[in-house]
Amino acid sequence: MNIILLRPDDWLDASTVELRDRRHEHIHKVLKSSVGASLKVGEIGGHRGTGIVTLISDDATQIMVTLSQPPSPRHTFDIALALPRPKMLRRVLRTVAEMGVAHLHLIHSARVEKSFWQTPLLQPERISQALQAGLERSGDTLPPQIHLHRFFKPFIEDIAPGLLDGRQGWIAHQTAAQPISRVAGRALVLLGPEGGFVPYELGLAQTAGFSAGHLGGRTLSVDTAVAAALSQALS
Repeated sequence: MNIILLRPDDWLDASTVELRDRRHEHIHKVLKSSVGASLKVGEIGGHRGTGIVTLISDDATQIMVTLSQPPSPRHTFDIALALPRPKMLRRVLRTVAEMGVAHLHLIHSARVEKSFWQTPLLQPERISQALQAGLERSGDTLPPQIHLHRFFKPFIEDIAPGLLDGRQGWIAHQTAAQPISRVAGRALVLLGPEGGFVPYELGLAQTAGFSAGHLGGRTLSVDTAVAAALSQALS
């Protein structure tokens, strides 16, 4: 945990928070902090800063908080991803939070099992928990916004054009002639499921304005593909 994330119900007054959950346990038993210790803190969705421990016991930690730093800059890529299997989804959510993605669009495609949409991991509370784990690792406070799209064609034809306004669109395809690493500036990168997009989906996306690009010659797992795509961004 590289930052202590604060929620609205933690505040005792305008400058002091009290923690009684796993964050307290981390401060007390892992960091072994004492009164006067300085901690990196941040308000979820808000600013980052410094916290000074003013009280610590077996049950609670109180911290005097000063928040003066904005969240880290957002990644230049947003991701549209064919919904992966639940075990993979948890890792993907953590990764996009760690890397500062502003928007993750989870979409359906021909090779996505319909049962994946029934996973409890898509409940808002579970999504929030997975994103928070990524934020804690990276020291950030601003979680990605998660958007669910249960139909491929309406997403590509009705929603994607608005998302592409003012930026490039790329769809990952292993046999594409050019690499996604050539992308400079803001982009929306469309990543497929295990097995990739079917030809119809690839053609529909290209008709809607997405250019095909590859992530190299190897076949990647979904979570690795997400990290690889985000690492392609040029400054």
